[in-house]
This record gives sequence, structure tokens and C-alpha cells, in this order.
Amino acid sequence: MKTTHFVYLISFILLFSSCKVHETKGNKQASEPDVISKTFVEGGTHLTINFAKGDYHNHPSFAVWVENMNGNLVRTLFVTNAVATGYYNHGDAGDGTWLTDPGPAHRPAALPYWFHKREIIYPDQETVPNPKQPVPDAFTGATPKGSFALKTATDLPDIYRVMVEVNQPWDWNTFWTNAKFPESSDYKTSAQPSVIYSVTVYSNDLMESYYLNPIGHGHYSGKDGKLYTDISMLTTATNIFDSIILHIQ
Repeated sequence: MKTTHFVYLISFILLFSSCKVHETKGNKQASEPDVISKTFVEGGTHLTINFAKGDYHNHPSFAVWVENMNGNLVRTLFVTNAVATGYYNHGDAGDGTWLTDPGPAHRPAALPYWFHKREIIYPDQETVPNPKQPVPDAFTGATPKGSFALKTATDLPDIYRVMVEVNQPWDWNTFWTNAKFPESSDYKTSAQPSVIYSVTVYSNDLMESYYLNPIGHGHYSGKDGKLYTDISMLTTATNIFDSIILHIQ
């Protein structure tokens, strides 16, 4: 009799554990991604950009903007706080010292492509934002910890590109090693360079959804704002986001 009771008890524990695991997975799947809302023009074109977290997502810096077909900025839609203010919570300060506490840091390699396109806000504006010349709060926000949606409304030209530049420091690989440019402290704060994504939209022929694809990377140390189109040596940097999908209303 005691043996029978013991078997029943073990069966009950296993069943209960199975139910709890199933419940946890169900709750995780049911969780909704964060939503960032930025309305620049009431009644403008509504864009929703869904960012799916990739396997190598770990508090990246990124900027989202719209440009015309000549490559000129139309409007920045969003940029993460650290890059926007030049004030970082941790990491290399950019001068060979390590930030043990939050503080300012100069990181031209973070998002060089966007740095050279962004809005001119200040007289004699420096290329890289800093605490004295930050990006206005209207464009900025905290780095989401997981998947999220950016919802925005703004005026747009008939044909335009939606752009994203993303960078995650210290993501070395076998090509972009920490000894590749030993003389460049700016490179050492970046490792694999920023990845640039793009998609072109024709307002008179809209599609249900648009997938942004990588088209190149920024300068490894941020010395210029050119688009470098060879991304064959990028690895984990292209898996920060699993997908970036645009919907238009």
C-alpha cells in the first residue's frame, strides 16, 4: 500500500511540474513587446516599425531615420539615449579609460553613418552628440531590453527610405579582432562596425509590409560617414535584431 501511495505522489509531482512549465512558457509567449511612440506631425503618415530581438541583442545603440532618394535626412525618428547624450552607463570612455560609474564618453564609431546625416541643432555642432550638445528629447529614448515596436507619425516625401543603424560594442569576431587596428582607441569601443539597414517606400504603391535589409556598415572608427557595402565579414552584428519590419498606415 505504501509503495502505491509513493508512486501516486511521484506521478502527481511530475504532473504539477509539467503544468507549471507549460504555464511559464505560455506567459512568456503572451507578453507584448514594448511600444515607443513618437508623433512629429499630427495627421502625418503613420509608420510602425517592429524590431524582433536577435540572439546577440545586448543593449545595442541604434538610430532610426527617414531620408530622401538623394540620401539627405528627412527626419530622425528615434535614437537611443546613450548615443544621443554622449553619456554612458558603463564601458570604455573612448580615451583608454574604463567607466566604473556612469559618465560622458566620446564614441564616434557608435553610429557614424547617422552622425554625419543628423539634424543640425547647434551652431558649430560637433559630429558626435555630447552632454553639452545632446540630441533633443523628442527623438530619444531608452534602449529596449527586448523586441519592441516604434510607432511614429510624420510628413514624408512621395519616395523615401527608412533607415536603421545599429551597433553593439565589443562584439569581436575572427576578422574584426581586438588587435586589428591597435592604434585606434575609437575602433576598440566598437569592434564589428555599425550595421546599416534600409528599405525604399513608394507612397503611391504601398505594400502590406516592408523588410529592412542590411546594406552596409559604418566606418570602423567613425572617421567618416560613408556607407561601406561589404558586410561579408560581419557575423553576430547582423543578429542583434532578428528582423526589422515596417508597416505603413
